[in-house]
Amino acid sequence: MTAPSRVVRVLLWRHGRTAYNHTNRWQGQLDADLDEVGREQAARAAEVLAKQVAGVPVHLVASDLRRAADTAAALAALVGVEPVLDRRLREIDAGAWEGLTRAEIVAAGMGDELDAWARGEDVRIGRTGERRSEVGLRGAQAVAEHVRAVPEGGTLVVAAHGGLLRGAVLTLLGLDPAAWHVLGGLGNCAWAELSVHVDAAAGGAPVDGSWRLIRYNVSSTDY
Repeated sequence: MTAPSRVVRVLLWRHGRTAYNHTNRWQGQLDADLDEVGREQAARAAEVLAKQVAGVPVHLVASDLRRAADTAAALAALVGVEPVLDRRLREIDAGAWEGLTRAEIVAAGMGDELDAWARGEDVRIGRTGERRSEVGLRGAQAVAEHVRAVPEGGTLVVAAHGGLLRGAVLTLLGLDPAAWHVLGGLGNCAWAELSVHVDAAAGGAPVDGSWRLIRYNVSSTDY
């Protein structure tokens, strides 16, 4: 007899605001802290998410960069679980763009590269950084692996970064990186909700083609 599949709920949650976000600087894998606004955002979002997962098992994972780990910690304190930190969930490596504004990137002679990114091309950013396709695959593989650890009836919550999460959603849904602009950017402390069927006979592995996007760019202000 074929083992039945079950459905896992997945919440992909962007971290709260940082000073880099506030000043429109490329953050990439720089390890910035949440600013005061970001800490307040994390606290409010955590209260809403705690209600969303009340009464069900929660598997909480996060990027090991402080802004994501500290965002996850706000929820962990309310639901009584320790987040699993995973460096694969770090933001896109932005290479030489990290720490710079758009104007500074152009002034440094990388304007053509920035324009190609804005057009949706799958370019390697900051000269030595990642492509959209690479960060999307990295994020999707990490999320799919963590789905296996979700108990029956449980929810996976992933606290990470806007670029990585947008790329991961596209990859999980089987969309091309060129569809990047189909999804808007996740706001600070906003989340996406997905569902996926998992195969009990394959150790809870996600079933190919079964990912569904339920909601996108949800925030505490919607409640």
